[in-house]
Amino acid sequence: MKVQNITDIDKFFEVVDSCKGKVELVTGEGDRLNLKSKLSQYVSLANIFSNGEIPELEIIAYEKEDIDKLVSFMING
Repeated sequence: MKVQNITDIDKFFEVVDSCKGKVELVTGEGDRLNLKSKLSQYVSLANIFSNGEIPELEIIAYEKEDIDKLVSFMING
């Protein structure tokens, strides 16, 4: 799924951390990084967060309830 215009980065990672299954970031090269890993959160996304906003990411969640959480975050913030 594509997620866009994330301005509350802390809340986004709270939602990711609350997911039961894997949540992965798909890089421009096609690599998949585990977003539930704090190291991946800080290292792999540092460039994206340089302006305090995430314009667009492609993420993959494997559990339906996790997808629902992420969609709800995108709709309601």
